[in-house]
Amino acid sequence: MINHPAGPPPAQPSLDLDDGSPPRPGRSPAPLPARRRSRLRARPELARLVVLLAAFVCAACGLVYELELVALGDYLLGDSVTQTSVVLSVMVFAMGLGSLLAKRFTRRPATAFALVECALALTGGLSVLAIYSCWAWVGHHQAAVIGLTCLIGVLIGAEIPLLMTLVQRIRREDAGRAAADLFAADYVGALIGGLAFPFLILPVLGPGSGALVTGAVNAVAGAAVVLWLFREEPAPRVRLLLWGGCGLVLALLAAASAWSDAVERAARQALYGGQVRSVSQSRHQEIVLTGPAEGPLRLYLDGRLAVCGPDEYRGNEGLVHPAMAAGPDARVLLLGGGDGLALREVLRHRGVRSVLVVDHDPALPRLARTDPGLAALSGRSLDDPRVRTAQADPLEWLRTVRPGPGESFDVVLADLPAPADGGPVTFHSQEFYGLTTRLLAPGGRLAVRGGDEQHGWQGLWQAESGLRAAGLRTVPYAVAGSATASCRPGPEGSQSFLLAAAAQPPLTLAPDAPPPRALTPDTLRTSAARLTALRPLHPPAALTLLGPH
Repeated sequence: MINHPAGPPPAQPSLDLDDGSPPRPGRSPAPLPARRRSRLRARPELARLVVLLAAFVCAACGLVYELELVALGDYLLGDSVTQTSVVLSVMVFAMGLGSLLAKRFTRRPATAFALVECALALTGGLSVLAIYSCWAWVGHHQAAVIGLTCLIGVLIGAEIPLLMTLVQRIRREDAGRAAADLFAADYVGALIGGLAFPFLILPVLGPGSGALVTGAVNAVAGAAVVLWLFREEPAPRVRLLLWGGCGLVLALLAAASAWSDAVERAARQALYGGQVRSVSQSRHQEIVLTGPAEGPLRLYLDGRLAVCGPDEYRGNEGLVHPAMAAGPDARVLLLGGGDGLALREVLRHRGVRSVLVVDHDPALPRLARTDPGLAALSGRSLDDPRVRTAQADPLEWLRTVRPGPGESFDVVLADLPAPADGGPVTFHSQEFYGLTTRLLAPGGRLAVRGGDEQHGWQGLWQAESGLRAAGLRTVPYAVAGSATASCRPGPEGSQSFLLAAAAQPPLTLAPDAPPPRALTPDTLRTSAARLTALRPLHPPAALTLLGPH
């Protein structure tokens, strides 16, 4: 038999806590002020929903900051795998550090959360302009990327512990259920932010303005909402300072937005020099065209010099003319080449009946059609009635197209930069070449870029291994001089190419086109003999999508 103590049962402690901490043994928590108790207890579900909504919006903003840093690192340094790995690993480590540091501030969670969100909004909102400015004027942009990634990660990591404390302040409940709701809001917000970045923020606002707008949303949704809901926690003077800080952050972001165009113009002037004719930011890349209308023009793709007006013909002639001369050339497939320059060389052959251009970025062909200088340089080739264009990633297009009667091509030209020149491994992989081979007509040829001499010939031999693994016979050759020689100091070197077909293709020039300026039959044969002599006895393995890069 159990004996009960005499007297009334002990009173149960209130579930509303003044500081968010569990009650100490032998001590009842301090009661809340009447105003606060009435609001939170009257509609606790609504108050809880507001906190979860703040978690949702803050998570979306946090992921946008992360993607902005990844994209900017890719633009500036050109190595997407390395930049993504560095940003993600540093960000996750810093988030763990921020979660640990947040434990010290859970006694005043609303105040701490307001400060964290103001700092995060300011840091994340200005991060793109800060890194871009370092890249243009200071030069230590990689250190800036890592430093800002670490700071933003610490602030993001501090959000969840503080939000968990705020949720428990509204209504004490099982920790597992509260964590499940909070993480669900956080993950769904990350999903929305991740989808909004490539499809809305990047093409509409660009990295700089997108980060500033995200920072403003972060400041309002994070700090202002929580300060409204938990405004009794800080003292009146502290509350006034917090509201003032939030307003100052918004004012600084607005000022940065007003000056962002001037900063970007000055930075581009320092980077590219000369006259910046056009700047556009698509989902895929930043496109900058510089130079006077009468030329010479320079085209930069994600900061990489892709076209230098006086010398661009060297690379385009080298890619196109040997392949067009080795057999029939009525049907041509051009993978890449949205600037219309390689297409110009294709259309100089009288036997061409149709050309299909597959480029992943519609902004580049649009610029090649509308800019007078670039349109003149390309000979308005994209407006030729024999030309059709398709907007698609070349590899994805090759994977989905089903070759049928009349769907094969006499010549396939891969106008895609080699990995050594900043191009992705994807377009020089064994899988890419295998899919391309399916579209070759009997006697069809494939021409690809192998990189320039300054980066060595390793990429050339890797590409050749991939072509041979796809069942093709190859012949390497080179064109003297760089396509960007007059725009860059240093030795000219040469550019290498590979011509491939089911049978050994001849290396010659066609009589149905004007003689190229950079090529002659003798120079082609001489370069082929030189490269053949340099071919390693044990060639490197072909690049694959799953192999080491």
